[in-house]
Amino acid sequence: MFHAYPAASWTEKPKHSFSSSLSPDEFKALFRGHPGGVAVITADAGDGPVVLTATSVVSVSAEPPLLIFSISTLSSASEVLARAESVVVHLLDANDVELAKLGATRGIDRFAQHQTWSRLSTGEPVFDGVRAWVRCAVINRMDAGTSTVIAAHALESHIGRDVEPGEPGDALVYHNRGWHRLSEHSRFED
Repeated sequence: MFHAYPAASWTEKPKHSFSSSLSPDEFKALFRGHPGGVAVITADAGDGPVVLTATSVVSVSAEPPLLIFSISTLSSASEVLARAESVVVHLLDANDVELAKLGATRGIDRFAQHQTWSRLSTGEPVFDGVRAWVRCAVINRMDAGTSTVIAAHALESHIGRDVEPGEPGDALVYHNRGWHRLSEHSRFED
């Protein structure tokens, strides 16, 4: 069971106005040099499954198990994710780069068996063979500029390829408009 969280803290309007702000291009340039882990998020609000690739998934709390992610309101999946009561967040590694590319490609049928997928017994679409996935109940949403931040409570998970503590694994990151693999060679010595 998950707890409902008060919406007021997520929906309050900013109390500050700022006389200057970075331009969208300046802000994008800033974060181009900041790598992000890659995830694919799936949902189905009753009209068919959607999928998108995200680098904004962040764990927030272990007790209760909460995570957040953001999606652009311009995404073709945003309308479904605005209504979905649950999502599946697929946490990818370098073996899953084709799925990451699939979720990021516009104008295609992302469920046309380019990747194998099925439905969980609870109905959510899940891609097969990924490093790990977690089924989550959406507990809150917050509009943030041209994005929506979604908070979710982790309900069920599966780890297909585990990473031993302290080992580099084959992490997939997105950095400077490209896909990268973290490995033993990219690790600094302690």
